Amino acid sequence: MNRALEMRKKIIEDSPTLFESMFPLPQVLHTHNLNFKIKGLTGKAVEVVGLGELRKKDSAMVWKLRVILPLLLLLATAIAETETETETSSEEEEDRIISRFQQYLKINTSQPSPRYYEAAEFVISEGKALSLEWETVEFVAGKPLVLLKWEGGNPDLPSILLYSHTDVVPSEPPKWAHPPFSAHLDSAGRIFARGSQDMKCVGMQYLEALRRLRARNFRPLRTIYLAFSPDEEIGGHDAAEKFAHSDLFRRMNVAIVLDEGLASPGPRYRAFFAERSPWWMVIKAVGAPGHGSKLYDNSAMENLFKSIESITRFRASQLDLIKAGLKAEGDVVSVNMVFLKAGTPSPTGFVMNLQPSEAEAGFDIRVPPTADPESLERRIAEEWAPSSRNMSFYLGQFKQKTPVHDKSGKPLLTKTDGSNAWWGLFENAVQKAGGKLGKPEVFPAATDSRYFRQLGLPAIGFSPMANTPVLLHDHNEVMEKRKVKTLIVLRID
Repeated sequence: MNRALEMRKKIIEDSPTLFESMFPLPQVLHTHNLNFKIKGLTGKAVEVVGLGELRKKDSAMVWKLRVILPLLLLLATAIAETETETETSSEEEEDRIISRFQQYLKINTSQPSPRYYEAAEFVISEGKALSLEWETVEFVAGKPLVLLKWEGGNPDLPSILLYSHTDVVPSEPPKWAHPPFSAHLDSAGRIFARGSQDMKCVGMQYLEALRRLRARNFRPLRTIYLAFSPDEEIGGHDAAEKFAHSDLFRRMNVAIVLDEGLASPGPRYRAFFAERSPWWMVIKAVGAPGHGSKLYDNSAMENLFKSIESITRFRASQLDLIKAGLKAEGDVVSVNMVFLKAGTPSPTGFVMNLQPSEAEAGFDIRVPPTADPESLERRIAEEWAPSSRNMSFYLGQFKQKTPVHDKSGKPLLTKTDGSNAWWGLFENAVQKAGGKLGKPEVFPAATDSRYFRQLGLPAIGFSPMANTPVLLHDHNEVMEKRKVKTLIVLRID
């Protein structure tokens, strides 16, 4: 028996024990056996169905926990073929997988003019090939969200949402080894394309996982949705945010969301339970204009640079925490200046003998859910843009400011302990598949997951790419062919 079959057999044999160790419920309504036949293995496993009540000692609070024990939850994927060869396939099948991935990558969905309809047509065609139900929704005209549906055996149970976005960031073609939308496969087995890591690879892994499950005549107990959403790279306000608050989403009755993560340069896979919130801030300084030779006090440029110096010192203090190993990147407040605007334009550049009366600087600030947002706002108002130095925020407000806490004041994060049944299943599945999962992390940037967490839903960010350099938004974004073949195989009952 090869390594893949050995791991499957181990998961099957350990399933009842795994469930009991993870969820020692005092009461289970009923259980029954399931017959299965998966890639050469046949037998039975216990499916726990119904409602167990877990009462916490010395507390009147009662948790009602509905748990379905997966027969196989091989969320691992890349854990698979590159290192443990969980899935084997013929050379022709692998070529078809790569070809479909390249087709998706060749569709130029870069901001600010993404070819959304072309991407939607591709996704719909793939859904039809899998006999999935589909629909497109445009909360804003010209921005289609494609929703695929695989109805479960018990559609009344809360569903699973596999989420991805179709847009990608712009690129600078002259700085790439191959055109960013050529999906070029080189002799080393690397696919060059914008979106190969962020995050068309994940969307295609979802589809390929369902393709394999349907080929085995598997039907999930819960309904599975696949969402391909636009505009994530520009904030998701016209797509994910509206989707999360729509009647459509409410009817979907979602229990858990899987979204994007990051590649891991090392052997451990990275999973994200929260993310830093983006605060995009523009500060403005004003002062008296005058001749370029005169030393004015409190000029616009002088006041702005005083603020920049203060911000730079704070940034250095946060970076020192990372360098010292005291905090991870997602646990600190990051501040990066992204533009500086001042001066009086002339036909040959700028007027050199005139001091400007206004100067602006833009900053990308990322705030972790563990930070105190009120304290940071005071720092900005008192140190970085004080009115006493003729400073102000962008129109008195942030250009964009995403909440760090929910309406009750609690940090926006997904539990990674025994109180979250989904996290336990995810973590154990990765381990059972032979993979290594790193310490749960706060995503250093922002994703659409925040809109679902704001509703109180658990959301896990996971892009199964181990031993892979992080190249999202970089020149020469690549994905290795051998890692594309390692699909996510979801076995969710």
